[in-house]
Amino acid sequence: MAKPLVAVLSGAGISTDSGIPDYRGPAGLWRRDPEAEKLVTYEYYMGDPDIRRRSWRMRRESGALGAEPNGAHRAVAELERAGTPVRVITQNVDGLHQLAGMPDRKVLELHGSARSVVCTRCGARGAMADALARVEAGEDDPPCLECGSVLKSATVMFGERLDPVVLGQALAISEACTVFVAVGSSLQVQPAAGLVGVAADHGARLVIVNAEPTPYDDRADEVVREPIGTALPRLLRGLVGDGA
Repeated sequence: MAKPLVAVLSGAGISTDSGIPDYRGPAGLWRRDPEAEKLVTYEYYMGDPDIRRRSWRMRRESGALGAEPNGAHRAVAELERAGTPVRVITQNVDGLHQLAGMPDRKVLELHGSARSVVCTRCGARGAMADALARVEAGEDDPPCLECGSVLKSATVMFGERLDPVVLGQALAISEACTVFVAVGSSLQVQPAAGLVGVAADHGARLVIVNAEPTPYDDRADEVVREPIGTALPRLLRGLVGDGA
């Protein structure tokens, strides 16, 4: 008999133990510095060279590319390596699920990746590390090396649409999974949050692991408020133990 499919929807909370701050929590970046949101808003970024320069400085100074996966990321990858079919749907752009060992093809990055850059005109892509090296060398707003146009992080900024292909794949996984674990997400941002309801509507066992209440807690089979770094590994080991 085929093993059940486990879907993991991860939000910013899964990466805080890796030193990457969340955005909408009580101490989140947007609450501490609302102006910072402009640095990742497409309209401001494209229309204001000063915003672009500040955005590049923010990325260079954040050190996010040096972050390492924590126990929660590793627990998800270990579940997959143990033979359980696992698909990760992540709202994060940090690439830590892949660094922890999840195969890239089994991770859907709803909001893109901060480890790459893309040209807003010709679509050429490159490594974020290379772009930041140019910033370090003195280019405060590095243009595309192919066509000279505006370069941006390969993330979905505020004001941009999610990739419909990636979103369609996430919907299909949410409909097909047996267990759906939402971890470290406020479940306030659509359409990602709506995947929880899709999974529940299709009969999945729904588990929510988050420090704060979410709009979907009343639909969950289990709600866990314990720290993610300890709670998620224990929870996933339990899924193996009970056969799903």
